[in-house]
Amino acid sequence: MKSIFQHIKGDRAIWAIVTVLAIFSFMPVYSASTNLVYVVGNGSTIGHLIKHVVLLITGFAVIYGVHKVPYRYFSGGSVLMLPIVVLLLIFTMAQGTVIEGANASRWIHIPFVGIGFQTSTLAGLVLMVYVARYLARNKEKQIQFKDSLLQLWLPVGLVLILVLPANFSTTAIFFTMILLLVFIGGYPLRYIGYILGIGLFSLLFFILVAKAFPDAMPNRVNTWQSRLESFSKSEGAESYQVEKAKIAIATGGPIGKGPGKSVQKNFLPQSSSDFIYAIIVEEYGLLGALLVVFIYFLLLFRILITAKKATTIFATLMVVGVGIPIVFQAMINMAVAVNILPVTGQTLPLISSGGTSIWMTCFALGMILSVSASKNETEETILDDNPLDILHETID
Repeated sequence: MKSIFQHIKGDRAIWAIVTVLAIFSFMPVYSASTNLVYVVGNGSTIGHLIKHVVLLITGFAVIYGVHKVPYRYFSGGSVLMLPIVVLLLIFTMAQGTVIEGANASRWIHIPFVGIGFQTSTLAGLVLMVYVARYLARNKEKQIQFKDSLLQLWLPVGLVLILVLPANFSTTAIFFTMILLLVFIGGYPLRYIGYILGIGLFSLLFFILVAKAFPDAMPNRVNTWQSRLESFSKSEGAESYQVEKAKIAIATGGPIGKGPGKSVQKNFLPQSSSDFIYAIIVEEYGLLGALLVVFIYFLLLFRILITAKKATTIFATLMVVGVGIPIVFQAMINMAVAVNILPVTGQTLPLISSGGTSIWMTCFALGMILSVSASKNETEETILDDNPLDILHETID
């Protein structure tokens, strides 16, 4: 056991928090998957649990592998990955997947594995590192808005435009997190105002185009509209989900009904992914609900501690850029379950079932742990990196 811990580097508290969340997720996923089995008719409860455990084990392998990589590689790696991400997003969109009449081009199928991969989650990770790289390289320079439009906002805008048609909530999260990151990174405040205005105008333009040419993006804007309307009304599929989630939360009480004893899991769609927090509250009560919130805030605290202790600007910005979205996504998932926000389709990181979310969260955590494990990197080694040199080193 001691030899295993010798190979684990970085913030031990983050390792412990991730392990606790992963182990805790077993019972809620096993319990909530009965909806998939008996209502949807998909597999068995033990089968869904085994799949979830395997995904978490591979996720921990991702964390371990990534945290062993010197974090300076991620800087140049983001430049190399950006065009690949754009091509993946275009390929994903070109598939034209439609679910219940709405454009849902979010996934590509991984051959031989039988698992869908949500390309937007990879895009978000690469984008955050790319933005951190730009900010770090220009920290001591006078940033010109025209120059930053080409070097920073053109790649950001391209990725967001490709994600937007199939997933508005993910696009909104990316945009919000990028604005937060550039603010922390010292990007001029008035320029951030310009970008915010451009972003809102672009969204309005997209909505008008989608309304004018509905065949181009079947019903996607209508889906956003119906979710916002059903948030304040008591009809529609989303309202049904929220109603069942409310019942689950209301019947949970102080200590819950007990593990596996949820009733609403049999009626609540997406109970093992988007609405798993409602099942947690029903089975573990207010105590369990608050404990989950506390663990995520503890993770946020350790992420911020890692960012503060980082020896380079890039490391600080990267940790903030890939770490805060994990906790932000968790807060959104829980807010949707308790009906504070409209239905968004965001999972609860490391607890909800779903391969892409687990793997990308683990990749981000591995990057954070790589920073916390590093003591020797300097600003010069990061800022003078060349993506092609990094590629050459990796191949060698």
